[in-house]
Amino acid sequence: MPVPTAAWLSRATRSALIVPVPETEQLVDAHRRTLTGTPPSSVPAHVTVLYPFVHPSRIDAATFDALSAVLGGISAFECAFTQVRWFDDEVVWLQPKPDENFRTLTRVVCERFPTHLPYSGAHPDTVPHLTVVDGRNGDAEGKRRIATDIAAHLPVHARIDRVRLVAGEDEHGPWRTITEFPLAVPA
Repeated sequence: MPVPTAAWLSRATRSALIVPVPETEQLVDAHRRTLTGTPPSSVPAHVTVLYPFVHPSRIDAATFDALSAVLGGISAFECAFTQVRWFDDEVVWLQPKPDENFRTLTRVVCERFPTHLPYSGAHPDTVPHLTVVDGRNGDAEGKRRIATDIAAHLPVHARIDRVRLVAGEDEHGPWRTITEFPLAVPA
């Protein structure tokens, strides 16, 4: 996984920890393009572990070591994206089952980095989810069509075996991968 150049990282203003879910990428990306007409996002289909995370200018070897230690103690796991759900009428998302492992990832990272709360504390009971489209994209009718079509392709089974540290220049991208942290191989 290529590491962004120091020059690019110095311009980044935000970072996040995400779980890429390549098994959903083709399905999600095709529907995002249908609705928005834009090229694929620089961030893959994912479940967010923690956003916002450490400011990119403060990410250092100690940050990498701490993340390796806490994430390396979590075993890789299987899940299935089983349902299309909505946050209000704005955000279409896929629900992972079970979601406890995603909650554990967020909990252990927050315990190690207690000043970084998910979504800056705006959602105390953060729901693990994979966003398909949000309030920036499309109209309600288009989102309903996408939700119906995606539901016909579920469940999608996935193996979760890594957490990715990404950074970007603003909330909506473009984002680049800084590094990945493998989860433990189950015995």
